[in-house]
Amino acid sequence: MIRHISRLRLTAFRNYASAALDLDSRHVVLTGPNGSGKTNLLEAVSVLSPGRGLRGASFDMLQSQGSDLPWAVAATIETDDGPADIGTGALPDSGRRVRINGANARSVEAMSDYLRVLWLTPAMDGLFSGPAGDRRRFLDRLVTTLIPDHSAAVSDFDKAMRQRNRLLEEDGDPRWLTAVEAQMAELGASIHLNRTDSLSHLQALIAESVDGDSFPAALLSLTPLFDDMREPATSTELEMLLAQRWQALRGLDRAAGRTTSGPHRVDLEVVHAQKHMPAALGSTGEQKALLIGLILAHARLVRLRAGIVPFLLLDEIAAHLDPDRRKALFAALDGLATQCFLTGTDQVLFEALEDRAQRIGVRDGRLAHIG
Repeated sequence: MIRHISRLRLTAFRNYASAALDLDSRHVVLTGPNGSGKTNLLEAVSVLSPGRGLRGASFDMLQSQGSDLPWAVAATIETDDGPADIGTGALPDSGRRVRINGANARSVEAMSDYLRVLWLTPAMDGLFSGPAGDRRRFLDRLVTTLIPDHSAAVSDFDKAMRQRNRLLEEDGDPRWLTAVEAQMAELGASIHLNRTDSLSHLQALIAESVDGDSFPAALLSLTPLFDDMREPATSTELEMLLAQRWQALRGLDRAAGRTTSGPHRVDLEVVHAQKHMPAALGSTGEQKALLIGLILAHARLVRLRAGIVPFLLLDEIAAHLDPDRRKALFAALDGLATQCFLTGTDQVLFEALEDRAQRIGVRDGRLAHIG
């Protein structure tokens, strides 16, 4: 059985005062005018996973304007072990709670036992030529689908780093600074090793099918964590070296007003494998195809290593693909044996899916099955 969302319910979420969808295991095609709520619905599915969803928005931004009810998203996931009810919604402190089968979950990461989520949006079209921070966030999303607690480690590291920066600015107690740097080192070592391990497995999988896919393959690497030395082989050694490095750089970082070295400075480098060309130098179409191929490969990796095929949320994915490339994409999605959500303004773009998709019309925050 294909793991799929059989029911999706939204309350006071973005432009949806209330909405419900009953679905089967086929792909879901959402069509409607720009601004009607297609991306908002994809975002609702994306928050059923660790992190802040496909827009990276703070949770208080998800609230529907003018509603007295707190925002909430709930879904029934059909699995081999039977249906599971997953829900998340607003808390008064701008956080969120998660409930699974009617009980409060032990953590946000508990949702990953039932579903993993990947997405592509138009905002990611400039990923390879844009800021390094965008590529790090993209990489961390990939890693989180393999290692669900990775997102929390990244968030905790950022909080600890901000605390270190404040202590440096205020000339705080060195003992407290050492304790914060030790926390950063533990988190930073975990983050870096999660990234390198995930990239290693992803690259190996890509190499197996470099000549067999309809989309270009990527050669992936991280820029060095340390410019002047080799990275330690073990987590303990890396943690110790990070702590030592930050202690030695306190003067420089105080002058700079930021932490100048660490996993938050690493960049993801991507090369078009067939052309031996940096992805940033490719055409817009080549970069789009390369990004699609990367997401498809990672979905296969998650299936192999986690045993759960991720749901794919593909926003306006077909608009800039020629008919042959669209057919290739749809065939690749079928091969993943998962439920994919696709959006577009014109149903014609999805004709090649034929009866392999259920079609939903979206207009002004209202949903209706088509056909």
